Amino acid sequence: MTSTLQPTATPTTATPTTATPAERAAAIGPRIAAHAARHDVEGSFVSEAYDELRAAGLLRAAVPVELGGGGATIRDLVALQRELGHHCGATALASAMHQHVVAFTAWRYRRGLPGAEATLRRVAEEQILLVSTGGGDYTQPQGEAVKVDGGYRVTGRKRFASQSRHGTVISTMACYDDPAQGRRVLNLAVPVAAEGVTVADNWDTLGMRGTASNDIDLVDVFVPDDKVLANRPWGVVDPPLQVISSIAFPIISGAYLGVAEAAYGAAVAAAARRADDVVVQRQVGVMRAKLQVAGWALDGALALVGEDPTPSRATVLAVMNAKAEVARAGVEVCDLAMEVAGGPAFFRGSVVERAYRDVRAAKFHPFTPEQTLVLLGADALGEPVPIAQ
Repeated sequence: MTSTLQPTATPTTATPTTATPAERAAAIGPRIAAHAARHDVEGSFVSEAYDELRAAGLLRAAVPVELGGGGATIRDLVALQRELGHHCGATALASAMHQHVVAFTAWRYRRGLPGAEATLRRVAEEQILLVSTGGGDYTQPQGEAVKVDGGYRVTGRKRFASQSRHGTVISTMACYDDPAQGRRVLNLAVPVAAEGVTVADNWDTLGMRGTASNDIDLVDVFVPDDKVLANRPWGVVDPPLQVISSIAFPIISGAYLGVAEAAYGAAVAAAARRADDVVVQRQVGVMRAKLQVAGWALDGALALVGEDPTPSRATVLAVMNAKAEVARAGVEVCDLAMEVAGGPAFFRGSVVERAYRDVRAAKFHPFTPEQTLVLLGADALGEPVPIAQ
């Protein structure tokens, strides 16, 4: 592990006398929920929810205290997104993409890496949104970078870019064919307003419809050298990407766990009139058990991640395993919630119906649950996996 991965500043935590991020989310949750169904039907961005998040200071939650933020830990952010998922899955998932980029930028700041402090100060002072394209890029990004004087020219289409039309800076990746090192991946910071950047209007999906996860087109976009945050090997979860994964995927998983818990709560309320039915009792018991085990899996992964993670193949595998457990449990719980709640849950506008669709997006994030099982097996058998030691 190189010296640039060692911390030069101490991780900060939120002031214990203030409400936690999750408690603040719970307070504004009913107001966020009031708009969730409309944005789901329209496929429009959850703008009112973001107004609430800004007013509550939650978009700067992960910024260190000394820079004007809330100093939220990774565990705090997981709890925050989980609580938001109880009220609006699209708000929880979209804002999770911002939160994990801010949390990783704070990790970079603690190591004195360039650009991190300036970005965090903007998040704290202006509450700008950071847009991640990592879900569609990860180890084999879409897009190519060509070296030019002073930087790179980047062209490519980025998919699943949540809150893309409303963001300020894109945290993205591009492939680069280095004459000496071969195929590489560059991590880039690109302003949404940069020349050559166009946000599409093509987000029309089964679920998570309020996230505004439109495609972003980059056409011959100039990215200066000082906005290249990492130069990594292609096709491998290398040490920096291990840290990103260890931070990002628990936060994202928290959002989906919250969605499944919302479906469970609505189903239990709907089933009260049939509480003496043993079939209903069993179905509710299955849902409760699956949510509890998924929560334990996420807690176990967070224990390995810690609050200032270091690169670790074992931690990445544990995080992916927990994410897969949340995804599987979430789908099964929402399926059962539909059965338990009965016909009314089949109608648009039902909390269960929306959760039923929203939770299915959990299986699209890398690595998918099936890929995760293969990686776990290959690692146990001593076979190669695309995660560096």
